[in-house]
Amino acid sequence: MAKPKSQGRSQAYKLRRFETREVRKRFLLICEGTKTEPNYFKEFRSNQTVVEAEGFAKDPRSLVDTAIELRKQKRLKGQEFDEVWCVFDRDDVPPGKFNAALSQAEANNIKVAYSNEAFELWYVLHFEYLNAGIPRKDYQAKIAKHLGLPSYKKNDPSLYARLLDYRKDAIANAARLLESYPSPNPAQDNPSTTIHLLVEALLGR
Repeated sequence: MAKPKSQGRSQAYKLRRFETREVRKRFLLICEGTKTEPNYFKEFRSNQTVVEAEGFAKDPRSLVDTAIELRKQKRLKGQEFDEVWCVFDRDDVPPGKFNAALSQAEANNIKVAYSNEAFELWYVLHFEYLNAGIPRKDYQAKIAKHLGLPSYKKNDPSLYARLLDYRKDAIANAARLLESYPSPNPAQDNPSTTIHLLVEALLGR
């Protein structure tokens, strides 16, 4: 006896939903900032990714250690992640310690989205190509000017939405900036960032 058409459509729909769930990648992001970075990355929503972003006020090496431990704890709870990333700034961290954190992450299959010198560089790159090192306060002034705001608020939850239309430009500018260093040295290359690599991963590129 032939199955009713409605039943066939229902089964096909359930199959599509199952297949969609199966291809979603899970990302665990361990951020140096407790609000700015987690607030930004938690806004990434798609059918392809699940993003869990947590903030810890720690130096880069301690942040990598936290990522290693947290991944282990979550595995024991049955939570597996396809990619684990650390997000941190160069700031005034000594060059040796900064590069050591990058090496420690690589040795433990943890990816890093760093900014030299600050995460706000990523915001500025949405509007202009910046290849000269400037103080953090100048980043903030530029962001406020480009967005037409009286001042830059570090933990403003609306920044993701305000920047969304310019994200393609930010990715292109960040990639161009990174390529401008023929012999990359993350601790010395100011300005530079790899935030765009994380963003592209979250977008499934």
